[in-house]
Amino acid sequence: MSSIALFVLLSLLGLSSVGAEDPYLFFTWNVTYGSISPLGVPQLGILINGQFPGPNINSTTNNNIVVNVFNNLDEPFLLTWNGIQQRKNSWQDGMPGTNCPIPPGKNFTYHFQVKDQIGSFFYFPSTGMHRAAGAFGGLRINSRLLIPVPFADPADDYTVLIGDWYTKSHKDLAGLLDAGRNIGNPAGVLLNGLTGKDNAPLFTMEAGKTYRYRICNVGLKVSLNFRIQSHLMKLVEMDGSHTVQNDYESLDIHVGQCFSVLVAANQEAKDYYMVASTRFTKYSLSATGIIRYAGSVVPPSPELPKAPVGWAWSLNQWRSFRWNLTASAARPNPQGSFHYGGINITRTIRLASSVGLVDGKRRFALNGVSHVDSPTPPKLAEYYGIADKVFKYDSISDDPPATEAPITVAPNVLNATFRDYIEIILENPERSIQCYHLDGYSFFAVG
Repeated sequence: MSSIALFVLLSLLGLSSVGAEDPYLFFTWNVTYGSISPLGVPQLGILINGQFPGPNINSTTNNNIVVNVFNNLDEPFLLTWNGIQQRKNSWQDGMPGTNCPIPPGKNFTYHFQVKDQIGSFFYFPSTGMHRAAGAFGGLRINSRLLIPVPFADPADDYTVLIGDWYTKSHKDLAGLLDAGRNIGNPAGVLLNGLTGKDNAPLFTMEAGKTYRYRICNVGLKVSLNFRIQSHLMKLVEMDGSHTVQNDYESLDIHVGQCFSVLVAANQEAKDYYMVASTRFTKYSLSATGIIRYAGSVVPPSPELPKAPVGWAWSLNQWRSFRWNLTASAARPNPQGSFHYGGINITRTIRLASSVGLVDGKRRFALNGVSHVDSPTPPKLAEYYGIADKVFKYDSISDDPPATEAPITVAPNVLNATFRDYIEIILENPERSIQCYHLDGYSFFAVG
């Protein structure tokens, strides 16, 4: 073959590779009300394609995900994709600040790419206390086949959704908040939509093999401890990053967090309980689920493993979590190949939470401002050049007010500069735990 012909062939191959598009995954979801009884009490739930919890999304790095959502409820509905970065745009993020809710009887098609991401996440409804009624599910992003993963392929991959649960309807809970009251304590804890010991096994393991469990806390407000009878859990990934691999007897998982662990089926071939129980509360609630060894006819021991006690244990465990700086993530280069120690912080923002009554309604605030959604989503208002008619930027300063000023209710939108490195300090003077999620971004907890 001549050099010219070879050059032409290579050029054509290059063009074909450039033009190739990443694979698409298509889903059609019908959102409806349905009667569910996770705690033995019939209540109105929100189902996706008749399922509670909703269906899992099993994707791979860079996949394009297309979800056509039909809202068959009698109220507006919106889904958000927790942990998905929505690279360089937020139009599909599914929060009231970026998307108009789907009106009753209408549909909306989400189209987003899980660009340069791996890991364990979940989706949930972001309006009207709908999360207290269901419509949440797992969302996993597998590594591409050519990217090395810092552990051997597991025999199977299981999703475990744990969370606190209320028997009051989502409308009743919203009514309590609007009346200036607290939603109170949950009625129970769920594990994949179930709570009791008498349910059929959720997962099966074969002796001698290793399995991956992705555990997400999809609840409203309570931190939970997760553990498996007689089995250690090797933490390998959390919220989209590979971790230094340590073994744990139990893990504290806060609201919104997802942990990925490897479990070796190296015990006697019988049934074993998984346990999720409340942490940092004066009351104790728990849920169990059964893991069965293949061929087992031996029920699990009724003696459940005990949960840890106190906040110091949890804080020390958190300090043991380390980023794996040598493992690849979504790309072949190591996660720690960027020299983060050389970053110059451009701006520091201190956010202090507070709670109070405004016009008889219970409101939570950051730096004295309690966010309220504008009639037009701020992102849409910016797009059409009418932001000044809809909201004001920087209604809070970068530091909390010096005194306890009254809470102001307004859209709370902070301006930032592209490519700035921002340090965010979160201060919680309240008596309850606050969980923060920076939508669409990865951030590093440094202290």
